[in-house]
Amino acid sequence: MTGFGRGTARVDAAEATVEVRTVNGRYAEATVRGLGPLAGHEAEVQRAVKEAIGRGTATVLVSVTTDAAGTGLRLDRAAAQAVGALLRDAAQAAGLPPDSVRLDDVLRAGRVLVPDDRAGEDDPDAWAAVQAALADALGRLEAMRQAEGAALRDDLAARADAVEAAAAAVDARAPQRLDQARQRLRDRLAELADASLDPGRLEAEAVLLADKLDVTEEVVRLRSHLDQFRQSLGAAAPVEEPVGRRLNFLSQEIGREVNTVGSKANDAEITRLAVSMKEEVEKIREQVQNVV
Repeated sequence: MTGFGRGTARVDAAEATVEVRTVNGRYAEATVRGLGPLAGHEAEVQRAVKEAIGRGTATVLVSVTTDAAGTGLRLDRAAAQAVGALLRDAAQAAGLPPDSVRLDDVLRAGRVLVPDDRAGEDDPDAWAAVQAALADALGRLEAMRQAEGAALRDDLAARADAVEAAAAAVDARAPQRLDQARQRLRDRLAELADASLDPGRLEAEAVLLADKLDVTEEVVRLRSHLDQFRQSLGAAAPVEEPVGRRLNFLSQEIGREVNTVGSKANDAEITRLAVSMKEEVEKIREQVQNVV
């Protein structure tokens, strides 16, 4: 199911922003970008995202910044020590007291303050900020997916109701269709045979025709599948497998019964109803792919 969540968090000098985007997919997959020095935690981020989404493809964008009093710099201690020693030697050579060397002399003499290109590396605050931002992003993602899921559930329920209404119309039309088919058979045989036509043979042919055109079993199974489909949508009881897989299976079974009804139609009205059911089932099967 598609969704988006963005979270931010700050822990002491570290600030993190995490964005999670998801699209439909058969399996749970997560790609993480932007961890930089925290790349050693990539597997942990992937695991948290997969557990949260259940199924789908997620892209995670991470941004981490740290500041030391807002400077973004760090002290190169080795360089500072070397520069200080050189300046003291220079002061001694010039006949000046060693304590005449001041901090600003050291800072001007060499690169002892350098950009903190190791920001976040092995930094527990940076990782804690990422974890908090990720949890925030996943919470917002879930809220968006829940809202989308509610709309999707309502749409699927409405389409299931439309299929059942058409099935009820088929059930009501079927007896009339059988009576008309029997009469057509009688009329046709009367045209082709003489007056000595065996009434028993005529009735046997009528029974065979009725059996061939009868859709009672298909309609009963169709209604059963639709009931199970709506129960799964309502999640009234937990199921062992993910609900998306169950809905996908049921939609296939519904489609199979509808196809059989259509193949047995032999009637303009039932054919029209079967076509309308097929259209709804196709939309149901497309939408079910968005369900986890």
